[in-house]
Amino acid sequence: MLSPAVLHPALHCIDFYAYFYYTLGMLARVYSCAVLGLDGVVVEVEVDHTQGMPGITVVGLPDAAVQESRERVQAAVRNIGVPFPRKRLVVNLAPASVRKEGPSYDLPIALGVLIYAGMLPPQAAEGLMVVGELSLDGSVRHTRGVLPMAATARAAGFQRIVVPAVDAAEAALVPDLEVIPVTSLAQLYRHLRGEEIIPPQATAEVSESIPPVFVDFSEIKGQEHVKRALEVAAAGGHNVLMIGPPGAGKTLLARALPGILPEMTIDEALDVTRIYSVADQLPPNTPLIRYRPYRAPHHTISHAGLVGGGNWPHPGEISLAHRGVLFLDELPEFGMRVLEVLRQPLEDKVVTISRAQGSLTFPANFQLIAAMNPCPCGYYGDPVRPCTCSSAMVTKYQKRISGPLLDRIDIHIEVPRVEYEKLAATHLGESSATVRARVETARQRQRERFADLSLPYPLTCNADMRPAEVRRFCALDETCQTLMKTAMQQLQLSARAYHRVLKLARTIADLAGSEAIAPPHLAEALQYRPRLNMM
Repeated sequence: MLSPAVLHPALHCIDFYAYFYYTLGMLARVYSCAVLGLDGVVVEVEVDHTQGMPGITVVGLPDAAVQESRERVQAAVRNIGVPFPRKRLVVNLAPASVRKEGPSYDLPIALGVLIYAGMLPPQAAEGLMVVGELSLDGSVRHTRGVLPMAATARAAGFQRIVVPAVDAAEAALVPDLEVIPVTSLAQLYRHLRGEEIIPPQATAEVSESIPPVFVDFSEIKGQEHVKRALEVAAAGGHNVLMIGPPGAGKTLLARALPGILPEMTIDEALDVTRIYSVADQLPPNTPLIRYRPYRAPHHTISHAGLVGGGNWPHPGEISLAHRGVLFLDELPEFGMRVLEVLRQPLEDKVVTISRAQGSLTFPANFQLIAAMNPCPCGYYGDPVRPCTCSSAMVTKYQKRISGPLLDRIDIHIEVPRVEYEKLAATHLGESSATVRARVETARQRQRERFADLSLPYPLTCNADMRPAEVRRFCALDETCQTLMKTAMQQLQLSARAYHRVLKLARTIADLAGSEAIAPPHLAEALQYRPRLNMM
């Protein structure tokens, strides 16, 4: 009998066992993962042959990027010095009912080809999940969505997961899972043959994080009442609308807000990191996001860009602002349809995107900070510069913001122009660190209050309270009830506004260290409601 080297010169370095499978072939199975929304689905990659000209056919509802993996896999396998099977290979991605997108299936398909050709034993992929994009030279590129993939692998009972080396720290955030970082297909091939063992990625250490301070509160001159309103908003997670002339400092105040927000818990950080991983927006060398997001989209943003969507739904800006701040500057300039889609996420803290093939739900528990001018020219009601807009223009401009959307904003605050004396003053106000300490104390009181509740939904701040919690924790004495009744009549508050005032008063009481809501707390909460002549 002729030796394998005589039959095929390229096989001079391959043993007879490998040559047997090279000529006959065998069904190979490798496991990978698909990401639907923010969750992973285990995908079984099957490789076998069929009749026809040599090449690869990919089935199982793949998109264009997955179809293009045929060329990448063939080039990568050849460039690591392994002969590619001269057969018509069929790659099946199961389950076929789940759409497959992206190039993350390159590496598992290549591994399946190597097992099919006998270059690796079938047991090489047992208990292993593989994800990664290949270059033509066989190097492994960055892949988005590694964190939810690793979480899916652990939940499905896999002991190991192979990921690109640049994403290994992200995958290592998932406990009880061995992460194998690979830089190339050749390295993985040698590892599975036992020739060059790749050490597993060390468990990621969660370090302390100081939130970025774009603008310190001490640098903002004047506007003490607005800074107080932002402190209340940060302490309870409330939404804010700032109204004032151009140049009064609305954008500057909004940029100062992240510096006084409390630090995220580990669970919140993992929640945010998962969204950024799926959206492929994790900052370089940052496997875990520890600071609260701050998103400020331009008013030309589309409906899908804000809430998410597309043929393959991806998170939008409101989901990228989850557990953080969504700042909408020049609010009336946003499209009316774009603004109206915020109503449901502001109430339910999630956004559901429905398509013919199914629905996906993304978290959207964000804090809305909006800013606007009172009229097109910006100087309606300004004591110094006269407004050049007619009353009809002012009314039309303000009507761009619907009443239902305004009703979902807890704090409405006027931001007047700053006087010269305050701008020229040399002394500094309270720093962001000082204000943040008070906010942290108030948030701690809220966490302790909600810790004893056995609820199917999490409560992290006062703004998340539902009617049952409002009734329990926002009880009013007789004096406060009289004040609230008068305000309901004069301000024409809706039932939603009534509950939002109570939650806001509860936050003000927490900042004051009070167990009960007192009349001063309720009065301050009521002054943050819009006046009938302001909007």
